[in-house]
Amino acid sequence: MDMESTQGLSHGVAQGVALSRVLVGLMKGVVYREGDAPLWQNLLALQARVRDHIAVLGLELILDEAEGYAFLRTRPLNEGEPELPRLVQRRALSFPVSLLLALLRKKLAEFDAGGGDTRLILTRDEIVELIRVFLPSGSNEAKLIDQVDTHINKIIELGFLRRLKAPGGEPAFEVRRLLKAFVAAQWLAEFDQRLEGYRAQLGGEVAEQE
Repeated sequence: MDMESTQGLSHGVAQGVALSRVLVGLMKGVVYREGDAPLWQNLLALQARVRDHIAVLGLELILDEAEGYAFLRTRPLNEGEPELPRLVQRRALSFPVSLLLALLRKKLAEFDAGGGDTRLILTRDEIVELIRVFLPSGSNEAKLIDQVDTHINKIIELGFLRRLKAPGGEPAFEVRRLLKAFVAAQWLAEFDQRLEGYRAQLGGEVAEQE
């Protein structure tokens, strides 16, 4: 085997290893540019091959180069196409978590409109204030606020918040821009009407608890 063939074989093996690492990373969850720069570069270079590989599993690649994240989701079926077993499972969210996600998405849109920093960072108290305005007067506010930490932890688990070490020890969180991919602009355009529905539902839940 000549030198050129040996080099070509080595390059092919290296690409195969890189592709495997990218696929494994995506199967495990969201891939962030800031989290693993070499993996991200391999993803960009090999994305056509990645799309071919995952297509046979009924998945599609969602990649946002500007925001720096990528993930897999179930590919919409074409007419007459048989349904495959789901590899990416749907997750049912509780009402408070859904409400908090909606409020964080609205806050992110307002933050982006301001044209400042690219990272939206909120303290726990600021997150509490987002949801406080939806609490009906006379409700058991203390009990509901105490549950905010549980909801925040769930959102961290989903990948939409990241816990940070803040000066002074006050809990702080970065709103991950991945949230934009899950709460679309069209949904956000109807946000005010949706919030009225949230407010009415929250009032009903509080009445039941009391």
